[in-house]
Amino acid sequence: MVIKVGDISIGKDFCVIAGPCAIESKELLIRTAKGIKENISILRGGAFKPRTNRDSFQGLGKEGLNILKEVGEELEVPTITEVMDARDLLSVAESTDILQIGARNMQNFSLLREVGKTKKPVLLKRGFASTIKEWIAAAEYIMAEGNNNLFLCERGIRTFETETRFTLDIAGAIIAKRKTRLPVIVDLSHSTGRRELVEPLYRAIKASGLDGVMIEVHCSPEEAKCDKDQALTVEEFNMIFKKDNYIY
Repeated sequence: MVIKVGDISIGKDFCVIAGPCAIESKELLIRTAKGIKENISILRGGAFKPRTNRDSFQGLGKEGLNILKEVGEELEVPTITEVMDARDLLSVAESTDILQIGARNMQNFSLLREVGKTKKPVLLKRGFASTIKEWIAAAEYIMAEGNNNLFLCERGIRTFETETRFTLDIAGAIIAKRKTRLPVIVDLSHSTGRRELVEPLYRAIKASGLDGVMIEVHCSPEEAKCDKDQALTVEEFNMIFKKDNYIY
């Protein structure tokens, strides 16, 4: 299956989704986006951030949506952001090109149904404690409402291992792709939480036949309000693709 988003064909073209974890200001988002534009397919940025700690930065909300829309239009690049609540669905759908369902909402079935009614392209992340079967079942809630513009994202699962933030299940991603025929990408930043692992795992995903990657990039990671340890600098991100020119 191929999902069309502007000039991008997800499932045919190798898709690179990148940008900051959270939208902190227009200045920071546009600095990051301009720096990585030549190597990305889709710009990511979180307007609403589900945080385990209630005192952590929760995003700019609707102000963040407006910023993402402005930057996407200014740079002529498709955008993606997470929708957490059905009450925000209309405003998110109007502000972005792709709706993301995060890991914590993978089994929020009422939200899945509402997203399915929009016919807007949807990225469904795997829950960090969900089986492949449960992940696919969640996807079926969206498709049952008539929305087949759907692709999946493996973002790591929780295991006993502590050296990485989660455990990246590449085998599970490949199985999900074969079982559903949907495009499947991999979130390299959340799955490991370690920026030094992003480049080697990017090459593994590209060689595996999966359909793309999601990578956190920030123009000043040391100043980021969340996930600073896993975000690449603009220079580190672009170097991955510079190497592509002579590796492949």
